[in-house]
Amino acid sequence: MILVDTSVWIDYFNGVESPQTDLLDASIVEGSVALGDLIFLEILQGIRDDKQYHQAKQSLLVLDQYEMFGKDMSVKCADNYRALRKRGITIRKTADVIIATFCIEKQLPLLFLDRDFIPFVEYLGLVSALRKT
Repeated sequence: MILVDTSVWIDYFNGVESPQTDLLDASIVEGSVALGDLIFLEILQGIRDDKQYHQAKQSLLVLDQYEMFGKDMSVKCADNYRALRKRGITIRKTADVIIATFCIEKQLPLLFLDRDFIPFVEYLGLVSALRKT
């Protein structure tokens, strides 16, 4: 099972071909894609067209769903953010900290494009679903 970040979903829905979207497509066929509630929110809130919104929502609702945040996760996220800050690395989006930390805690590989996930791979044990990230 892999979790897929919003940026990859956006490219996928826009028909962009890349190693990430190819892996997403193959993983959907295999039934090995899960969706986090935060990622689901980010995807849906970015869709302007009503028809596309409803199609995307229906398509994504069939995937395994995870609740990504809670009291215990907030402390783990803060710890990971602080660990990277001590290394001089600032993660730009809190959502990325939550997504990366969730994947680390649940030992789920993450398929991503966003460079903010790379320090989580390099220093905190996040597993990239695409090995050459």
